[in-house]
Amino acid sequence: MHTKIVPVTETLAVASQIDLEDIAEIARLGYRTLINNRPDGEEPGQLTADEARKKAEAAGIAYHYLPFTAATLTEVEIAAFDTLLQDADGPVLAHCRSGTRCFLVWAATKLRAGAGSVDGLIAQGAELGFEISALKRFAGK
Repeated sequence: MHTKIVPVTETLAVASQIDLEDIAEIARLGYRTLINNRPDGEEPGQLTADEARKKAEAAGIAYHYLPFTAATLTEVEIAAFDTLLQDADGPVLAHCRSGTRCFLVWAATKLRAGAGSVDGLIAQGAELGFEISALKRFAGK
């Protein structure tokens, strides 16, 4: 597997862009849900959501396509991501280009639930290699 998986909680990990070949390994590692936060066509040659869905479902993994960028992230995507996490049957792997926007949306769900401070969540992201200062725009919402 070429992508690095970064555990965030006991039931959520984030990763950079995956390939079709990675999906079998993701299933072998025990992930039961795959969330794609990367818009199709963001980069030439990236795996499309339809291709990934077919391979994931064939491997017994629930697949969800919730695309956004840090600039386009809204309360709608935050709520949808939170619902996907709550409804997931087993461990979840969320992926995007680098893993950063997946960590950002997760941090926004925590902030929305009052389960962390902006500064604390930004620091946690930095410890894991994710720069999520964009989280500040969701403070107080």
